[in-house]
Amino acid sequence: MKTGGQLVVEALVANGVKRISCVPGESYLAVLDALYDTDIDVVVCRQEGGAAMMADTWGRLTGEPGICMVTRGPGATNASAGLHVARQDSVPLILFIGQVQREAREREAFQEIEYRRALTEVAKWVGEIDDPARIPEFVTRAFAVATSGRPGPVVLTLPEDMLTESTEAPAARAHQPVESHPGPAQMARLTALLADAKRPIAILGGTRWSAESVAEFQRFAERWHLPVGCSFRRQMLFDHLNPMYAGDVGIGINPALAKEIKEADLILLLGGRLSEMPSSSYTLVDVPYPKQTLVHVHPDPSELGRVYRPDLAIAASPRDFVAALGDVEPAGTPVWAQRTAAMHQAYLKWSTPPEIGPGEVQMGPIMNWIEANTAPDAIFTNGAGNYATWLHRFHRFRRYGTQAAPASGSMGYGLPAAVAAKHLHRDREVICFAGDGCFLMHGQEFATAVRYDLPIMVLVINNGIYGTIRMHQERDYPGRVSGTDLTNPDFAALARAYGGHGETVERTEEFADAFLRARASGRPAIVEIKLDPEAITPTRTLSEIRSG
Repeated sequence: MKTGGQLVVEALVANGVKRISCVPGESYLAVLDALYDTDIDVVVCRQEGGAAMMADTWGRLTGEPGICMVTRGPGATNASAGLHVARQDSVPLILFIGQVQREAREREAFQEIEYRRALTEVAKWVGEIDDPARIPEFVTRAFAVATSGRPGPVVLTLPEDMLTESTEAPAARAHQPVESHPGPAQMARLTALLADAKRPIAILGGTRWSAESVAEFQRFAERWHLPVGCSFRRQMLFDHLNPMYAGDVGIGINPALAKEIKEADLILLLGGRLSEMPSSSYTLVDVPYPKQTLVHVHPDPSELGRVYRPDLAIAASPRDFVAALGDVEPAGTPVWAQRTAAMHQAYLKWSTPPEIGPGEVQMGPIMNWIEANTAPDAIFTNGAGNYATWLHRFHRFRRYGTQAAPASGSMGYGLPAAVAAKHLHRDREVICFAGDGCFLMHGQEFATAVRYDLPIMVLVINNGIYGTIRMHQERDYPGRVSGTDLTNPDFAALARAYGGHGETVERTEEFADAFLRARASGRPAIVEIKLDPEAITPTRTLSEIRSG
């Protein structure tokens, strides 16, 4: 006889869970008690949204579901921000929510929410466990749903009295991943389409990749001299200094790359969905019938033909598709080899930051210094805002597993992501880019980094405004500033108040020493970079946007 709380934890152990993030609540105390007797790391966070985003990062970097636990009502609704990130970004995550006792349901009891109605839009499946004997069944199904097809978040709600009830139940077993493989006829047709193409391009995205599949696809691209772009915030899927790399297909795309995609005669879309941001608001590829021959490879059959009607649809994960590419060989050097080389040179030019801009701090030289003084395996995280352009345009990603950023555009993601990444890889440097507005969305998780001795580096790019919104405001309503100014704390002093290391950069030449002191401190660190609000983008000022 075991309690529901013990059965939940046994199912987690059976499925190989090594860590969870949580904010504690009385509704699932029985689970917390059962965790006491395991080796699972319990990372106690300061807000449920940050806890869910940490779980998202673990899922994003490992391919296994990140696990998060929160209490009912406000705890669950706070965590829904992380669910939305995982849903739009196709990241496996399982959120356990403590629920009111079974006898009180449908009475609007204290903090009661009917989660199957409330969270279905941001989760692949929402289930509630009424009978503790069914816990192994529900948890195993949660792992299967979160990882199969297009990965995503799953929610399991746990009535408080169910967790304390004792019962007999079968021992939990590990879930078995479900895989789908491309057929020989599909690979033969792909080979023929490539052989007939004159202006092909591959666009990589989505999840269910691995370091091995990334390396194997790179070898395939080299054999075919195939130009490769990476979808929005999926840049870690291809080495940016490989001669086949053409650039990122996302917000602020290189106009030269956009032109090449529009004029391509074959697009191999592998793993991703080419949704609004990477498609430049659905202008790169026509909906529903692309002008280009489209080969779409995606692990979820329901995504194939959902928006774009492909000429060749292959239901397979990136890992399994790439494993089948070994026999896809060109007959000789493809006719487009020189085009590919030119596209890479265009990328290198586009990703070279400007040296001069308004104000005393120039982000271009700072980015050059970061490139020269960080290892290829350093992990970069960010949330959302114009500041992120400096990272996703000018940092040249070299390896898989070095990026955690929300394709959903969620502010506040970068700091909890950095905490989770450092918890996962203590031997690697983790650098978070955050705007002043973005940082304070989940800035309290800096305390979590201090508590667990996770020496992350947080670069707070402070321009005193909600920059992206101000940019659009000045474009559409020039000179009529409303609701976009911010008053900020002294971020370096805030870091010290938490028990970390703090630095302030007010001139470009101060950055290198500040960064090195922060790194040498061995503590979680914030380096505040005071950027002139006029430097709203790498190439345009606010005044230029205001004047049209």
